Amino acid sequence: MKKLAILREEVDGWKILQKKCQDTKEFAQLGDESLRTELEQEIYALEADIARRQLNIQLSGPYDKENALLAIHAGAGGTDSQDWAAMLERMYLRWAERHNFTTDILDFTEGEEAGIKSITIAVNGLYAYGYLKAEKGVHRLVRLSPFDAAHRRHTSFAMVEVLPEVSEEDPDIQIDPNDLRIDIFRSSGAGGQNVQKNSTAVRITHLPTGIVVSCQNERSQMQNRENALRVLRARLLELHQQEQEKQLAELRGDYIKAEWGSQIRSYVLHPYQLVKDHRTEYETGSTQAVLDGDIDGFIEAYLKLPAPSTG
Repeated sequence: MKKLAILREEVDGWKILQKKCQDTKEFAQLGDESLRTELEQEIYALEADIARRQLNIQLSGPYDKENALLAIHAGAGGTDSQDWAAMLERMYLRWAERHNFTTDILDFTEGEEAGIKSITIAVNGLYAYGYLKAEKGVHRLVRLSPFDAAHRRHTSFAMVEVLPEVSEEDPDIQIDPNDLRIDIFRSSGAGGQNVQKNSTAVRITHLPTGIVVSCQNERSQMQNRENALRVLRARLLELHQQEQEKQLAELRGDYIKAEWGSQIRSYVLHPYQLVKDHRTEYETGSTQAVLDGDIDGFIEAYLKLPAPSTG
């Protein structure tokens, strides 16, 4: 029923677009100069709608239409990297808001002095994973450090993970309750009223793989448990896909283990202003706009890259 609803919405959208194009064409054929400004605005809106739908057509992967789980982890760079992780969190939340996606913070670990050590965010909406998969990788920041008394230039790193949300009915991912060890503990907080009086945080260990996930953002132990299972299913799917890719790559003789490596994108705030994606060469000098969530240009450039050869 969910797939049917998505397909119906997609078909209805194309029908509405077709009707708008036909109406605009008929108005243009009237030759009324007083309608020129209105027609130009309508044509611009139609072109933008068509471009968005053409991009969506490229999102044909099995999970591209699904919700996404986005995790940010501070890397090398101490307090600066933890602050950088918080800046990325803000960037992605702003981007999600621009696209009318809803967000839910599932797990959160604060930094010692500032920022965050890690955060996991559920991004809910059609094509959330299809778009956000472009963001997976290491992000590098170069700036004058606000945490350095000498105000020297620092380089910070953060890792962004993007996983598709997997339904409980997905045949590829079946979890045996006997394979789980579930620990309950008290949520860590900033103190005061934020400290949980009861143990509500949940940590789940998947014994066969050793994968550990935790959720502590909700006040309900049951909600945290459900959210932890959401993350676990996504991580098990990622492991399943990695194994498949490894087998194919080994047959081709080009398997390279995925690890922390060179950054996918650099954000330079000093000595000049530039954000550049190293996979696509797409760049912009509007650094503040990017940090405010304007990352569509980077996502579109990545999605338009030719698919890697399977030969």
